[in-house]
Amino acid sequence: MGAGKPFPPPLPDPADYVVEFDGPDDPNHPFNWSFAVKLYISVIACAGTFVSSFASGVFAPGTEEVSKAFAVSTEVGTLGTTLYVLGFASGPLIWGPASELIGRRWPLILGLLGGAIFSIASAVGKDLQTVIICRFFAGVFGACPLSVVPSVLTYIYNNTHRGAAMTIYALTVFVGPFSAPFIGGFITASYLSWRWTLYVPAFMGFGLGIISFFFLKETYAPILLVGKAAAIRRETRNWGIHAKQDEIEIDLNELMRKNFTRPLRILITEPIILLISMYMSFIYGLVYALLEAYPYVFQTVYRMNLGVSGLPFIGLIIGQIFACAFILSRHGEYVKKLVANGNIPVPEWRLGPALIGAPIFTIGIFWFGWTGFTSRVHWMAPTAAGVFVGFGVLCIFLSCFNYLVDSYLPLAASTVAANIILRSSVAAGFPLFTKQMFENLGIQWAATLLGCLAAIMIPIPFAFRIFGPRLRGKSKLAP
Repeated sequence: MGAGKPFPPPLPDPADYVVEFDGPDDPNHPFNWSFAVKLYISVIACAGTFVSSFASGVFAPGTEEVSKAFAVSTEVGTLGTTLYVLGFASGPLIWGPASELIGRRWPLILGLLGGAIFSIASAVGKDLQTVIICRFFAGVFGACPLSVVPSVLTYIYNNTHRGAAMTIYALTVFVGPFSAPFIGGFITASYLSWRWTLYVPAFMGFGLGIISFFFLKETYAPILLVGKAAAIRRETRNWGIHAKQDEIEIDLNELMRKNFTRPLRILITEPIILLISMYMSFIYGLVYALLEAYPYVFQTVYRMNLGVSGLPFIGLIIGQIFACAFILSRHGEYVKKLVANGNIPVPEWRLGPALIGAPIFTIGIFWFGWTGFTSRVHWMAPTAAGVFVGFGVLCIFLSCFNYLVDSYLPLAASTVAANIILRSSVAAGFPLFTKQMFENLGIQWAATLLGCLAAIMIPIPFAFRIFGPRLRGKSKLAP
């Protein structure tokens, strides 16, 4: 011990010194916070997701201007979008484990502010290398809300309300990139030019980061118990009192093995996570493919200018709002099932909207291609197809996402991280070939290819609805 003092005797029973919540009705437990508190936390957290997803797509309309400014090909200019989304794939390896070590609040604040700083650095870049490298690191920080916000919602909402909260989260994941093209298009076409497509999300990130610093509460229960233990120690002067989280000793090798590699490990070893994430990767990749396909169709075929050619994305947003309303309208039915089952959720119950969304999504893709390839068909026809695509995208994504969270609830953070890593890695490649595919195959045949892939995947949610319980029964990690 030092100064000639021997080691003190061990504590009588260490478990007696571990701080816990005062039962399931403890008002300090996040489940028992008032609805108003949960609501403002959810709004701030989901707004962070919107900022990150918006920043991923707002740069795309300025790709040609960037290419001209730095005298490179359009494909090289597209790296500004691709590397940002690739940052989404890298970030969860940092933010997922960090959120389980230090809580949710500080990673969210750092993610928002870090993303804003790198967006500013990209905006003022004097060469293309600086622009796209800083875009990558902005994506790494921007991945924080995408990977941490689901865990925030999981820890403040119980089984009854978590699905409804996740619906709003999913809406922000997709409304962000679908609202970005027309906003970015009008900015690029104005006197502000393409650099302001980077300044705008940076200012949004700074503003929300400051709001989060002052108003966002910690929601991770183990970290809340650390604060409770510290308060009791100060009051009693008994330094043996602690929370379970205080017992964690940060060892770099152990941290790498258990936390940083866990998302990759479960992605490889858990068939449910791998297969569902592959399906979601195609859906998510198509979102970023449309960032290139929509402007190409509406500028080339319908001769719209840069800003106006992004307005048809509103059809996709309308479809997602319809999907959100549809899913929330079925929430009462889910609650009845949950109550009848003793408040024990069955993950397969979450897949209902995907059974409807998968064929509607496929119809929307074919509709878009076979009405948008000629100006003899009014531009409203391919725009209306976006309602079907948007509806299907949200129904599939949200159902599969909730299914994964319910199936692996104790490992929700790592499961979400694994899902984001795969789907963002796949999505990062779509902007690089979409425009060339639509140019070389023709709009109708490129859409037919995507539609056929979507049709092949329609049975996936049906298969998991039938065989999911058996697969979960064989899993070592699914409870």
